[in-house]
Amino acid sequence: MEITARSEYAIRALLMLAEAHSAGTDALPVATLAYRQELPAKFLEVIMGQLRRGGLVTSKRGASGGYRLAVSPRELKVGAVIRTVDGPLAGVRGIRPSDTAYSGPAAHLPVVWVAVRAALRRVLDEVSIDDILTGDFPPEVAQLAKDPEAWQDRWPLKAPVQD
Repeated sequence: MEITARSEYAIRALLMLAEAHSAGTDALPVATLAYRQELPAKFLEVIMGQLRRGGLVTSKRGASGGYRLAVSPRELKVGAVIRTVDGPLAGVRGIRPSDTAYSGPAAHLPVVWVAVRAALRRVLDEVSIDDILTGDFPPEVAQLAKDPEAWQDRWPLKAPVQD
C-alpha cells in the first residue's frame, strides 16, 4: 500500500487542527495550515473540503474563519481519514478484497488480499490523531514500530544469490 499525498496532507492538517484545539485556538485557515506544514494551499483546500463533507472538520467563514475538528482527536482514527479522502484502505483494482475471485492456481489469492486489508485495519483503525500528536500509540502498534526490521526497506527486491 502506498499512502497518497492526499492522505498524508489530510493527516498533517488534522494534526495541526488537533494541536490548535488543545491550545484553545478557534479555527485555522487553509493558508495557515498550508504554510506551517509546507503544503500546496490549493490542493489542501480541496482536501479540507473532502474532510468537511466527510464530517471530520467544520468550516467557518469570515475574518476569524477557517477549519476546526468536528470529531475529538481521540476518536478520529487514521483509517477514517484515509477512507474519507482516498476511499477504501485496500482495494484490488477498485474491487473490495472480499469480492475478488480467481480460478486455477490463483483461487486462494483473495485470502491474501483480505488478510492485507485486516492488517491495515489493525493499525489504521486503532491509531487516532491524538495518538500521533502525543506519540502515545496503542500497544500493538507501538510493538510493531519497535521492530528494527519494520524500519528497513525491502525495495528494490534483490535476487537471491545463487551458489
